[in-house]
Amino acid sequence: MSPLTPVRNYYRRWFNHWLAKRIPAEQIVVLDLKRIFIFPSKAGFAYLGVVALLWLVATNYQNNLIFAFAALLGAVFVVAIMHSYANLSGIRLRVTRVEPTFAGQKAGVELQLSQQGKRRMRDDLTFSFAGSMPVTMTLPGAEATAMLYVPTSRRGWLLPGRLTVESHYPLGLFRVWTHVLPACQGLVYPKPLPGQPVAVLDGVQGDTAEVRGQGVDDFVGLEKYRSGEPLNRVAWKHLARGRGMLSKHYGDQVSTSQWLDWQAFPGLDREARLSRLCQWLLEVSAGGDLYGLRLPGSESALDKGPRHRDQLLASLALFELQAPSGNGEGGQ
Repeated sequence: MSPLTPVRNYYRRWFNHWLAKRIPAEQIVVLDLKRIFIFPSKAGFAYLGVVALLWLVATNYQNNLIFAFAALLGAVFVVAIMHSYANLSGIRLRVTRVEPTFAGQKAGVELQLSQQGKRRMRDDLTFSFAGSMPVTMTLPGAEATAMLYVPTSRRGWLLPGRLTVESHYPLGLFRVWTHVLPACQGLVYPKPLPGQPVAVLDGVQGDTAEVRGQGVDDFVGLEKYRSGEPLNRVAWKHLARGRGMLSKHYGDQVSTSQWLDWQAFPGLDREARLSRLCQWLLEVSAGGDLYGLRLPGSESALDKGPRHRDQLLASLALFELQAPSGNGEGGQ
């Protein structure tokens, strides 16, 4: 371990503590003087070195032309400070959506940018969360949208953490940046793992399908014709053969039901069971059967459809987990 490692760790803790007080979590973040930091870039320091060198040469040789050129370059440096700051100042940031995903995959975070009042072209804007690929874009008008992808490692709540906004506009002489904390969170489902249930429990397998009620899908049989029934249901072939006037009856098939049970995977640990239940849920939801989920201490209703599937995926994602902390610093 490097001798400087404890110093770096201490500085990192101190900086995060100071940043949490200065820029707390917010639903809508407005970039202003309190949140924006600015410092010369490597190119900016090199630029200052050239100005200083020209000033020394002009002083040494008493050359007014070089003095004027050095003063001009110094003025450009000062003006670049204002334009670099103005490129970020006044931008409003809001995370509109965090897409749910499965553990090990990247979650999409939709970021909305806007500006009010006097609108100007905002160029060379770079956005990134910790571990995500930076996205560079332009805000040409009132609004724009960016999509960032944050890696995930485990199920539960995803807190993307601090968003770094950075710009080197217009001349690259200054790095203007901030570390804001949008108040947002998303769900990370267990990683699906294939595997058939080991134990067959009562009620886990589907009930036998049957035909019932009135419908138009499946032919049930023939019954004696009753006055008032539609003529298109009359079995004319039977009537022509002298077998009497009979009517055809139809019914709809009842969907089978299936329980996804925690006890169907004995001998596995918690995360392995959740991963296999997740895969089982995805397979069952692709069909038309009713299905439900049984976890220790809870049991869902039998239902089907995308909304029901998402509710059960959320139950798997949050099983035996606590609610996320309010500041959103943790992340995945």
